[in-house]
Amino acid sequence: MSDLRENFKNKKRIVVKIGSSSINHPESGGMDFTRIELLVRQLCDIHNSGKDVVLVSSGAIAAGKYAIGYGRDRSVSHELTLPQKQACAAIGQGRLMNIYEKFFTEYNQLPAQVLMTKDTVLNDTNRVNATNTFKALLDMGVIPIVNENDTIATHEIEIGDNDTLSAMVASMVDADLLILLSDIDGLYTDDPNKNPDAKFIAEVPKITGEYLEMGKGSTGTGMGTGGMSTKLNAASIATYSGADMVICSSRDLTILHRIIAGENVGTAFKANKKDDFNLPEFVSQILK
Repeated sequence: MSDLRENFKNKKRIVVKIGSSSINHPESGGMDFTRIELLVRQLCDIHNSGKDVVLVSSGAIAAGKYAIGYGRDRSVSHELTLPQKQACAAIGQGRLMNIYEKFFTEYNQLPAQVLMTKDTVLNDTNRVNATNTFKALLDMGVIPIVNENDTIATHEIEIGDNDTLSAMVASMVDADLLILLSDIDGLYTDDPNKNPDAKFIAEVPKITGEYLEMGKGSTGTGMGTGGMSTKLNAASIATYSGADMVICSSRDLTILHRIIAGENVGTAFKANKKDDFNLPEFVSQILK
């Protein structure tokens, strides 16, 4: 066990991000209640161990699409316009939160909904207000559930699958660990779906231009929108803010406990805190 992973046992504030493809059935697009319940149970158990937990969850658009019948017939392509995606988010966000509320309540845990846009970070007043709200919720022992406010935002829908958002949240709440649950095992030297010779990278001591190049051209799943490029942007934000980060597969959600126990799973990025790191400036650059 490396020193980097050994230190995961001592983390006190953890942000976990999960994408749409990880909490929905690929065959129908409907929510996978078994996986969502398992995720919630892991988070509640981690919280019960004395750690602060924040969940960043995609899934509102997918939930809305399923509710109105878009995507149920997998033989028919439903390429939605931006306003249709926003409408689906408006339909699906409540449904998604209702499911989370049900499962968190079963484990005697209080969740809270926080919806953000990029202006939450770029606007100084909004950022301070949101940071204060997060602090109050965590002080109360609540688990915030964060999503992009896709109903009023448009830029975010086109950017990524909440990878960047989760890193913004990690920076705002002074998290010391960010975990990106994804449909991939971690970072490779090349796209393993296209290059069988791509090598897996277990640890990244410092993000360099070489690593950023590895993420270019990668894409997410049909249900999600995040590729490796957005995950490396997230890694930059998280590590510059002082948090370690792990990209790992969501196939087995008990991986959360394995990460915190220091097991060698996923790709671990070592924190590289920059005292002069400016979150709004960095976000403005990558979300142009």
